Amino acid sequence: MVWDCLLYVPTVIALFSIGLNLWFSPNQSWAYILFFMASFFLFIGGNRILSGRLMLLPAAPVSLEISKQQLGLELRNGERIDLVKNVRYYPDYAGKSFGISGMDGGGKKRQFVFYRGQFPGDGEYQELQSRLGIYR
Repeated sequence: MVWDCLLYVPTVIALFSIGLNLWFSPNQSWAYILFFMASFFLFIGGNRILSGRLMLLPAAPVSLEISKQQLGLELRNGERIDLVKNVRYYPDYAGKSFGISGMDGGGKKRQFVFYRGQFPGDGEYQELQSRLGIYR
């Protein structure tokens, strides 16, 4: 989470401040682009930190159940999602995170990212990754 904060917070502040500076200059058209970019990074970075790293948003996954036919995820808001079709597992080359995607029972495509720090221990994280290998 510290890395994400160090990446997104200064970027958003710099883009907003440069855009604000250009807003009061004769070349105001660049300010719109910088405000858009700052807003984009604010939303993307906020979602990544609050949902992925801190798991505070209602759509953040808090538990994962694995079977050969489907993956079951429970979200922070209490909703349960079963990925039943086109389930794929995407490991990170560095081993610090992995992604899961698939379609739920209603036909909606879902994607989730899990980070090593979300799990109590390194052994549990490694065991989960080995079990997810069937979805590669």
